[in-house]
Amino acid sequence: MTDLQSVLTDMGRRARAAGHLLAQASAAAKDAALVAAAAELRAAAGAIKAANAIDMAAGEAKGLSKALLDRLFLDDKRIEAMAIGLEDIARLPDPVGRSLAEWTRPNGLMISRVAVPLGVIGIIYESRPNVTADAAGLCLKSGNAAILRGGSESFHSSTAIMAALARGISAAGLPADAVQMVPTTDREAVGAMLRLSDYIDVIVPRGGKSLVARVVEESRIPLFQHLEGICHTYVDAAADAGMAKSVVLNAKLRRTGVCGATETLLVHPQAPWRPLVTALLDAGCEVRGDAVVQAADPRVVAASEEDWRTEYLDAIISVRVVDGVEAAVEHVNHYGSHHTEAILTEDAAAAKLFLDGCDSAIVLWNASTQFADGGEFGMGAEIGISTGKLHARGPVGVEQLCTFKYVVRGNGQCRPG
Repeated sequence: MTDLQSVLTDMGRRARAAGHLLAQASAAAKDAALVAAAAELRAAAGAIKAANAIDMAAGEAKGLSKALLDRLFLDDKRIEAMAIGLEDIARLPDPVGRSLAEWTRPNGLMISRVAVPLGVIGIIYESRPNVTADAAGLCLKSGNAAILRGGSESFHSSTAIMAALARGISAAGLPADAVQMVPTTDREAVGAMLRLSDYIDVIVPRGGKSLVARVVEESRIPLFQHLEGICHTYVDAAADAGMAKSVVLNAKLRRTGVCGATETLLVHPQAPWRPLVTALLDAGCEVRGDAVVQAADPRVVAASEEDWRTEYLDAIISVRVVDGVEAAVEHVNHYGSHHTEAILTEDAAAAKLFLDGCDSAIVLWNASTQFADGGEFGMGAEIGISTGKLHARGPVGVEQLCTFKYVVRGNGQCRPG
């Protein structure tokens, strides 16, 4: 066994022990730890920004894209948002111990299905250091221990954030091993985590396509995953022109590097789509379109077949004219990644066809795809967005970080032979 594997195994053992304690912790104790961790984040803002400056300088020297640097950057506003996120999680109802269903059998047995923590959650993520706080907070609230492995780009930032979180958790009397961070940027640490099936119950990969693909390929542990965020907005013939312009610009350009950013715009031939293309181009967004869209503006670049299946994470969008809502749904289901899709229309029947037909975790009517976020759903935060169909789908918040067990109460019943 390598030294690195030994380190990860020891972390797994300690996380398992901490998880048993967390599963029995009171809601008040968990909430006090979250509030204390938020206070420590605020107190450590200077140290966190200094650590982030090291990561930002290294990222710029490495030639990271503008979108990736935006994901990496921390300032007072973003640190405060992390602290508020922890406090928001603390205010959520305790997901542990919820009765999900109850019934009584004819023999008098009373059966309950009760929510319990998953156990130990491993989170593997790349350049977004705020994931450190979000993931730690969600795992703590749901009674799970966590092992976090951040990317090399955000290592110093995440380490500073983790130190603040650990101080708050310990001050509140919960085990210091409840949340741990892998202390190296060695890529082999990912492989070592994926082999800890005796100690980690589920892995959550958050990052680029290559990272997630590697985790899917190598993991011996169940996953909450999404490989890509190829999100679509469809502008129907019955769309309001003003609404369409504001929503499309927001869906693409509010933050181009988030997984909920619209990457492909689908438009009905009679929709008010030409002003949308002009507005996107004028805002500095590259537009790659089909032949009809190219004819509308000489600045439009020809779209290739690959463009329809590309997550740009940049100020680039592909635009296609489709012959109605059924064609839009067909395109989404063929090229999409089952993440988030939106329809803009005043026609309720068209909206229903789209919402029912798209095989995606999140579907929206007359709203920006950038609402694909656990915080915006009222979950406090999210540990990721799952595009799978087993156990959890869409934003993974505290309720989705629980499984269940059956509690059966009797008064001496014996099963007949």
